[in-house]
Amino acid sequence: MDRRPGLSVRWKLTLSYAGFLAVAGALLLAVVWVFLLRYVPDNSQGLLGVAPNRYLLVRMFAPAAAVAMVLLLVFGLLGAWILAGRMLAPLTQITAAARMAENGSLSHRIRMKGRQDEFRELSDAFDSMLRQLESHVAEQQRFAANASHELRTPLAISRTLLDVARKDPTRDRGELIERLHAVNTRAIVLTEALLLLSRGDRGNVTRESVDLSLIAEEAAETLLPLAEQRRITLDVTGGAARTSGSAELLLRMVTNLVQNAIVHNLPACGTVTVHTEADGDMSVLRVENTGRRLPPELVPTLTEPFQRGAERVRTDEHAGVGLGLAIVDSVVRAHDGTLDLVPRPAGGLLVTVRLPGTR
Repeated sequence: MDRRPGLSVRWKLTLSYAGFLAVAGALLLAVVWVFLLRYVPDNSQGLLGVAPNRYLLVRMFAPAAAVAMVLLLVFGLLGAWILAGRMLAPLTQITAAARMAENGSLSHRIRMKGRQDEFRELSDAFDSMLRQLESHVAEQQRFAANASHELRTPLAISRTLLDVARKDPTRDRGELIERLHAVNTRAIVLTEALLLLSRGDRGNVTRESVDLSLIAEEAAETLLPLAEQRRITLDVTGGAARTSGSAELLLRMVTNLVQNAIVHNLPACGTVTVHTEADGDMSVLRVENTGRRLPPELVPTLTEPFQRGAERVRTDEHAGVGLGLAIVDSVVRAHDGTLDLVPRPAGGLLVTVRLPGTR
């Protein structure tokens, strides 16, 4: 933004300090005049006929007062300039760091030393902001790279299939159409997942009163055929757990959690339990599944985009795109909630979602 040139903050503080000091000196001289000199008579006689009078005192006092005021003003300007510079020195560091961030350097930190005050509080907040920005930018860059790779794969497969069909007219067109349909379906699913993840990250959700228990029942009913196909016992327990948010996004969140629990449930004949309850001022959703043991170091990475667990079972109808838990994490954050993933000692995963409750 273009602005007209003006005085720096240091000059403003200097003039303010010096002006205040000059006003204080003038008031002091006025007090001397009002409470001292005004009571001295104009003509007085003392011992030997000589005594100070108001005229003599004013003649001696006025030049000295004028010199004192000039010295006071000069001293005030010089002292205020030095003090203002020392006080504003931390602001110079913050400004330099802000300009570096403006040029794209987010790794720089101020790390201002000294005891806590307003400038150091601002410095710490600025460092924290830079740390979060650097993390978000790195995450977005990694996400963009992964998304480009994931989207390029089905497009490349489609082009390869079309090239083969063009070079070999005798090839079975039914098989070609079926494979193109599968590849196109996967690309559409991935695109929809990316759009949903972006929507959750923006956090601009339309809020309404939602009962997580009803959402859980709807998601379980939708995924019951998949659970039966894999011989998984799917149970929904608990009571009402009302929260405020987008019913569509919350349904996708619960659906992703339940589907993830079913697909990861090995060996067959396992169980998936979905439980909802109200816990004080929070609404809680728990999705627990049996299965193989998960390495503790793997669990924190499960919510990253395009991260798939080492034990993930990939089938043609539910191959997944690696965004299930990333979408869950995004939806939870958009609803001001928390997401906890804990590996079960006996195998499987326990996922707990806590959202602000409503009545």
